[in-house]
Amino acid sequence: MKKRKKLVGLERRKAIAGYLFISPFIIGFLAFMITPLFRSLYMSFCNVQVSPSGNTNTFTGLSNYMQAFTIDTEFNRLLTEEISRMCINSLAIMVFSFFVALILNQKFKGRALVRAIFFLPVILSSGVILGVETNNALLASVQTMVEETTNTTSITTAVENILITSGIGVSAFRQVFKIVDTIYDVAIASGIQIIIFLSGLQTISVNMYEAADIEGCTAWESLWKITFPMISSLFLVNWVYTIVDFCMRSDNELVEKISEQMIGYINYGFASAMSWIYFVVVIAIIGISSFIISKGVYYYD
Repeated sequence: MKKRKKLVGLERRKAIAGYLFISPFIIGFLAFMITPLFRSLYMSFCNVQVSPSGNTNTFTGLSNYMQAFTIDTEFNRLLTEEISRMCINSLAIMVFSFFVALILNQKFKGRALVRAIFFLPVILSSGVILGVETNNALLASVQTMVEETTNTTSITTAVENILITSGIGVSAFRQVFKIVDTIYDVAIASGIQIIIFLSGLQTISVNMYEAADIEGCTAWESLWKITFPMISSLFLVNWVYTIVDFCMRSDNELVEKISEQMIGYINYGFASAMSWIYFVVVIAIIGISSFIISKGVYYYD
């Protein structure tokens, strides 16, 4: 009984520490985000007229949502494409970051340097350096010159042509090669996930692997029987983070369309409706996928 009370007290202290840790975000969200959030929701049901004296909201019901789904010629296509791209890229990022973390968790010379190099995508994806990278005319001209002077066919292109002309799994191979072509973007977006996976791998006791070796387990069996269960909760964390991070990317065509409607055409009501549709779809995907992943999560004390 006494031991149970100690465990309950320890869990309560951990919960309090956790709430204290996230309290700055909660306070900031309640102070700065909750009012604009509900105002945007209300505007999505209104026709917003902007004037020098202020905004005039005329309630129109579901007209903005009907316009997005039935009248606008691009919204349904962009929504489908971005959701598909989000799922494919998120899976690629998860696989890439996990196996890179496995490599970085091994003991070899220069491990600290290699870890620092793989953490560079987090620095490179920051606003200033990313802007320099994407808007650098010199880099663009060099890339154009290399493309113009390169006449040979790359290995990936040759393999892609062979597999596609064979007619076996054409759509699947196209998606795989599309990911290969965008491996730089995948690596750029994997920095945080690599660190999270690496921190989880370092918490696994070496004694567990030694016991598995004594019992005759292969490295592949240890991966599935020890590594995956012990860090399974981090897959859920990284999955949610990856989806949210993708929705905030600057190359999201749906977000560009929403910004164009809001800033270019000053159509706040329609832009708010599209934003809420996108938000609800993403939240639904996060909820469903998190529920499925959580069924396989192993929690241990």
